[in-house]
Amino acid sequence: MTDITLAPIQPDQPSHLMATYGRQAISFVRGRGAYLYTEDGTEYLDALTGIAVCGLGHAHPVIAEAIAEQAATLVHTSNLFEIPWQTAAAQKLAEVSGMEEIFFSNSGAESNEGAIKIARKFGTQQGVRLPKIIVAEQSFHGRTLATLSATGNKKVQDGFAPLTNDFIRVPFGDVEAIQEAALQHPDIVAILIEPIQGEGGINTAPQGFSYLEEVRNICNQHNWLMMLDEIQTGNGRTGKYFAYQHTNIVPDVLTTAKGLGNGFPVGAVMTQGKAVGLLGPGSHGSTYGGTVLGSRVVYTVIDTIQKENAVENAAVVGRYIVDQLRAKLADKNVQVRGFGMMIGIQLPKDCAELVAIARDQHKLIINVTAGSVVRLLPPINMTQVQADDLLERLVTLINSYL
Repeated sequence: MTDITLAPIQPDQPSHLMATYGRQAISFVRGRGAYLYTEDGTEYLDALTGIAVCGLGHAHPVIAEAIAEQAATLVHTSNLFEIPWQTAAAQKLAEVSGMEEIFFSNSGAESNEGAIKIARKFGTQQGVRLPKIIVAEQSFHGRTLATLSATGNKKVQDGFAPLTNDFIRVPFGDVEAIQEAALQHPDIVAILIEPIQGEGGINTAPQGFSYLEEVRNICNQHNWLMMLDEIQTGNGRTGKYFAYQHTNIVPDVLTTAKGLGNGFPVGAVMTQGKAVGLLGPGSHGSTYGGTVLGSRVVYTVIDTIQKENAVENAAVVGRYIVDQLRAKLADKNVQVRGFGMMIGIQLPKDCAELVAIARDQHKLIINVTAGSVVRLLPPINMTQVQADDLLERLVTLINSYL
């Protein structure tokens, strides 16, 4: 291995990075499982996992070995050629998702772009000249122009007009609003929603996952595509491999990314039923989508999740964390919600400052979203011992804040 040591960055040293991130004043040099470490060896409990990305924790030995071995063998050939690892990864993903066709992309935004293209293609084939897609308020689907237009957050859209007008927005969980939109807009061809809104504050519909069943029925009634954005909720995060599997329905289009590569950048858009075959040669593509290396990572991640029973662990340990938080914070006027290892703690006031307090005083990495929701996205293979460690730090933090 080449011995390269990076010199410490000086406070007055100019950065050539585009200033698109409000970075925290800390950097990590290694990780192991649920923990991160700074250069001086200080240990932090990571309850965010790269924003739901490293579902199997940091530096998982099986995944690290697969990456190293494949990188030393063959990384990329392009989709001009057969890629056996891509075929194998698609087979694995089809088995756990219940979908028929898989297209590998590089990110969640690209996967949702693919879903939007599928909806447009479907609408065009139905004779709809300007196809429209229903989306939800407070949603987040990405930062490309199309996915930004679909996102229900004016803050992230600010300054990027004109956005596309292909989307009709309704309140999350409001079935009557969907039916009303159907009456007003005959050019609707699909619905794109998150089973649980992650960036929106770990929001579940008022009626729970039965909301997805109601949406499925409406889509069947109007011959629309039901499209689920499981970028964050997929890959075991909610205690099922995909969140829609808490129900008996199957979407027509399913997207995922984040935990699909455990830190390696990869995403997927999947189809079944009437969405199969809508994209053919020349209608969609990606230079880096489904590389040899990326595909082997996907295969290895899914295989490891299965062998370690990590989805079942997420359900059990996630429920334990939720139950303990509700019991320990019962007198603090907070609401704890979520499924599996996707947990939100709604505080009675804005609490963005808790991110720094948790990091500096409790050596705990968390996130605050929607202003007042502490968001927890721990590894799906977190042990109960680690969960107790998380609870001790987090409850102490919130008790001292409220």
